[in-house]
Amino acid sequence: MDFQLNNALPIWKQLAEQLKERIVTGEYPAGTHFPTVRDLAAEAGVNPNTMQRAMVQLENDGLIITNRTSGRVVTDDRKIIDSTRTLLALERTDRFFKDMKALGYNSDAALKFVKEGM
Repeated sequence: MDFQLNNALPIWKQLAEQLKERIVTGEYPAGTHFPTVRDLAAEAGVNPNTMQRAMVQLENDGLIITNRTSGRVVTDDRKIIDSTRTLLALERTDRFFKDMKALGYNSDAALKFVKEGM
């Protein structure tokens, strides 16, 4: 999966969000080794220091754990992964409703789009 970056937010924040998504969707399963900073930086085409900053955010969020001798692993704490998935869903839902409001739709009309499709 390629990283999708833009100028709207700091790069490290975008990287952290996309890595969170990879964790909650199981691309990086719970309890498994997490790719190295260098590998991820190369994949994203960013400076390793930028990727390191994203990794620190994931550590602070409890999604990855650093083991001094064996690198990083994805947490096996399902509560943390599930709560992160819920948070991401709430953020995207909020963004959707804000976007729909900007287009002139109220909440009921936006829900109608979701329920009935185009």
